[in-house]
Amino acid sequence: MLNLISRPALTIAIAEQISYAARNEAQRNGWNVSISVVDEGGHPLVLLRMDGCAPVGAYISAEKARSAAIGRRETKGYEDMINNGRTAFLAVAELSRGLLEGGIPIVVEGHCVGAIGVSGVKSEQDAQIARAGLAALFA
Repeated sequence: MLNLISRPALTIAIAEQISYAARNEAQRNGWNVSISVVDEGGHPLVLLRMDGCAPVGAYISAEKARSAAIGRRETKGYEDMINNGRTAFLAVAELSRGLLEGGIPIVVEGHCVGAIGVSGVKSEQDAQIARAGLAALFA
């Protein structure tokens, strides 16, 4: 008999809740950003590009979210790794487009179920917005 693993998964409703909470944080600060929520494989579930955010923000937020989901870690870790001299990591094709701070995995019951990525302001502000979105999941 096979022992299959049961694990939580993101629904569209939960992904929307996360993205709206992130958008509220951005609006409170007057920041126009793009917010992406992806599933555990990095596939898009929700994309919000706020009025006034440059179109490239949508692309970057999606790549940050994707990198956080498939790497199962915050993208700031990748950025720090590269800034500290491990530039060979830039050759990792699956991650190389989302290696800036602002991508955060969504972990539920020890399982990475997806990620949120934000782009449009300073990287630490992107991460602040992403964390606010993530906090809505556990509120």
